[in-house]
Amino acid sequence: MVVCGDDALAHRLAADLQDVYGERVTLVVPSAREPQRPRIPPPARALGRAGALLGRVSAAMVRPSPLSSEAAGDGAEPAEETLRILEAAQPDDAALTEAGIAGAGALALVYDDDELNIHAALRARRLNPRLRLVIRLYNRKLGQHLEELLDQAAAVAALGSEDAGDAEGADASTTVLSDADTVAPALAGAAVAGTSRVIEADGLLLRAVERAPVPPGRPGEPGLCTLALLSASANDPAGATGSAAGDEGPVLLPDDAATAAAAGCGTVVLETVSYTGRPIRRRWLRGRGAPLASLFSRRLRWSLAGVVGAVLALAVASSLTMGEDPVHAVYLSLLDLFAINEPAINDPAPRKVLQLLSGLTGLLLLPVLVAAAFEGLGTFRSASALRRPPRGLSGHVVLLGLGKVGTRVLARLHEMGIPVVCIEGDPEARGIALARRLRVPTVLGDVTQEGVLEAAMIDRAATLLALTSEDTTNLEASLYARSVSPRLRVTLRLFDDRFATAVYRTLRAAHPGALTRSRSVTYLAAPAFAGAMMGRQILGAIPVERRVLLIARFEVRGHAALEGRTVAEVLRPGRLRVLAVDTSTPDDAEPDAAAATPPPAEERPPAQLVHELGDDYVLRPQDRVLLVATRQGLGELHARNRQPAAARQSGTRQG
Repeated sequence: MVVCGDDALAHRLAADLQDVYGERVTLVVPSAREPQRPRIPPPARALGRAGALLGRVSAAMVRPSPLSSEAAGDGAEPAEETLRILEAAQPDDAALTEAGIAGAGALALVYDDDELNIHAALRARRLNPRLRLVIRLYNRKLGQHLEELLDQAAAVAALGSEDAGDAEGADASTTVLSDADTVAPALAGAAVAGTSRVIEADGLLLRAVERAPVPPGRPGEPGLCTLALLSASANDPAGATGSAAGDEGPVLLPDDAATAAAAGCGTVVLETVSYTGRPIRRRWLRGRGAPLASLFSRRLRWSLAGVVGAVLALAVASSLTMGEDPVHAVYLSLLDLFAINEPAINDPAPRKVLQLLSGLTGLLLLPVLVAAAFEGLGTFRSASALRRPPRGLSGHVVLLGLGKVGTRVLARLHEMGIPVVCIEGDPEARGIALARRLRVPTVLGDVTQEGVLEAAMIDRAATLLALTSEDTTNLEASLYARSVSPRLRVTLRLFDDRFATAVYRTLRAAHPGALTRSRSVTYLAAPAFAGAMMGRQILGAIPVERRVLLIARFEVRGHAALEGRTVAEVLRPGRLRVLAVDTSTPDDAEPDAAAATPPPAEERPPAQLVHELGDDYVLRPQDRVLLVATRQGLGELHARNRQPAAARQSGTRQG
């Protein structure tokens, strides 16, 4: 495996491939040193406010890395030194050739520059047409076109090669991923109370929810399975007795015995609902209302309605008193309204009175028309301006930072119909245009200065989501917000995993009644990139405190650890378990035909859950399984599948 990148995602991805999957990895970076993001020390006022709160952070900073502790906790043995680091300023032909791209199985291009990744992908496809490519791109539409282009280039090269038979067996697929898109659902779910993390797969809607501890003697709410037993947290106060996980971390994928014994422990439970059709768009009428509602204020619209009503009343009175046709009466009333009719000198008295009333109504109409013109002009002028937080707003989410990740999270929160107030210090940030287009209230200013968080109404907010690229900025904003509102729910993005762990534990201990979550984008995004490099589809990641559970889809055919085994035999507590099985493919279907022309997703029935099939169900080659696993569990599944394949190849060579 070859990984090319210039930030922490490349290092995290290389570590996952080496430690979890046991692959030989060549890491191509501009510098072999671990990337260190420059940090600006917070002002003295922030340190004074947080002095008592973060007294134990320095001692916690020397703890081992979460990745190494996770592997040790899962019982993994130290991996071989199979990581080669290559320094190269640019991923040009010379650098890719030196990295061994001609004999590599997969290449990941995770530079923080879309153009650089595209250039490197085109070079790599030319140097090795059978290479599996995983590309990091922020632009979604460009990524779709790039996938089609590179896959077509690989197909043409395979047809024109002499060893076409070997080329057909190679997986020359192209996968374009975005770290921002990968982590946006997890960050949005962690920020919103009551909003669960939802994953759609094989006709099922899976929802992971965090549940509070159940008092002894009371039954818990039913669920599909228990994904994790939480450590001491807001739902499981620090020092509580009966906590199965304690303060060392959550227990992932416990078996039934461990779940039953975990009395008084918070849990993460997976729920499922069968897919019944297309999702209902609750805001499908948005944008179809009258244009007056967006151009003119409510008071002006009522004034215009009053003038129209007065004209109609004068027309009815003229028709009744003068005996004229209703249409002609309306015409005369409009002429009198705009003062372009002849004076009714020789007409009866009722006609004179109606003409005077019409003229008075015309005088009232003039300021209304002027106000409408000014309001319409002001609406067009303010269409490009950022909206200010409205008065009386409460229960909203304060989103700090509108970079790549913040922009994707803002779009996700807006789709969910959640009120958001954004804070951004750079007027030219990537997400400013999206906030302006969605009419999301935005405060421009440095969050470390006084009055910025107050302008976003942090005292009445429900959640603070700090997603800037600076750890100190996110930490300072979180500390100040907690001093203003101690019950505020805080989710902050931190670059360093050890620092994030220390901050998480300290904030949890200082505010046991408030929910605190610390997230690392690279920690959440790396499993999806690693899974794509291994040729498997990672549908989503479910963060559990500082750990991650992965939802993946596997074809049973060709996996010795799955094919011909029962669901109970596949279960590995703490690492791997089967959630559902797609049995829609008939038993007599030929392997090639089934793989070549799978039924459309909308015509295929939903996958059957494990409790519907039973633990004794034997997995068939044509089945597809939905798994939830830790990183170590996916690595072991890959290793167990690779051992029989190596044995078959050895037997073929001996023959």
